[in-house]
Amino acid sequence: MSGANFDLFFEPSYGRAVPVAESVQRLTANNPSPFTFRGTNSYIVGGSSVAVIDPGPENEAHFEALMAALSGRQVTHIFVSHTHRDHSPLAKRLKETTGALTVGEGPHRPSRPLREGEINLFAESSDTDFAPDIAIGDGETISGDGWALTGVLTPGHTANHATFALAGSGILFSADHVMAWATTIVAPPDGSMADYMASLDKLIAREDNLLLPGHGGPVTAPAPFVRGLKTHRRLRERSIIERIRAGDGTIPKIVDIIYRDTDKRLHGAAALSVLAHIEDLMERGEVTADGPPSLVAHYQLAEA
Repeated sequence: MSGANFDLFFEPSYGRAVPVAESVQRLTANNPSPFTFRGTNSYIVGGSSVAVIDPGPENEAHFEALMAALSGRQVTHIFVSHTHRDHSPLAKRLKETTGALTVGEGPHRPSRPLREGEINLFAESSDTDFAPDIAIGDGETISGDGWALTGVLTPGHTANHATFALAGSGILFSADHVMAWATTIVAPPDGSMADYMASLDKLIAREDNLLLPGHGGPVTAPAPFVRGLKTHRRLRERSIIERIRAGDGTIPKIVDIIYRDTDKRLHGAAALSVLAHIEDLMERGEVTADGPPSLVAHYQLAEA
């Protein structure tokens, strides 16, 4: 949630594809916001025949810039990391223009069913129209002319979040699971903190040399950085437990204290992140509530 300040001088180079690794170019959409940083990164992988990763939002200028960058090259596949509207909608138009096949974990879905009376506050951020031509499984590889991308499924931010490893390069396209500029939003019911933490462990066990995220610049030391993200989440969990122990048994009170230095525009997302932590704590039997976990429930520590 809070800006990590590793990436504040990231240069998006709107409208221009810039090389970031051998046979990899980055093109950043001009859609900056508190949730997207400087904008959404699309990646072009390959030479004369390429794959596009996360074509981005339905944005005319970005589409034109993408087509200019692709001029003279065949697009065979369009990879989508997850179905948020800043990542996947342009896949439809790019597919219609190029004839490429779309690839992703699957259509949008919540990490758990909505509870009675619950409203999905992030529903408008979700692209429910996308359905991949090819549903990629964990460890499955799709190859093109001079490139091969392997699916590394990383649920947590969304249930269908996937990252993609570029064979022979040590590069992982980490989308919104790991970013240098901020920690990832995990917002129930679309997101799951338990899944997110397990996905962090999955990346820690890998030996990637470079992460290319969906927003901001590269992560050049993946293993220690991802371990740091896990530590941050455990410390955040501990802060939530301490606030509940101190009598701040509602999410608004918890957010006001532990996110007091965070942009107020992000407090709604912060509340959902706290809810994600509390859902995980309740599943583990460490916290109880006066009903199902929600933004309005009252929480207390479970009796030892």
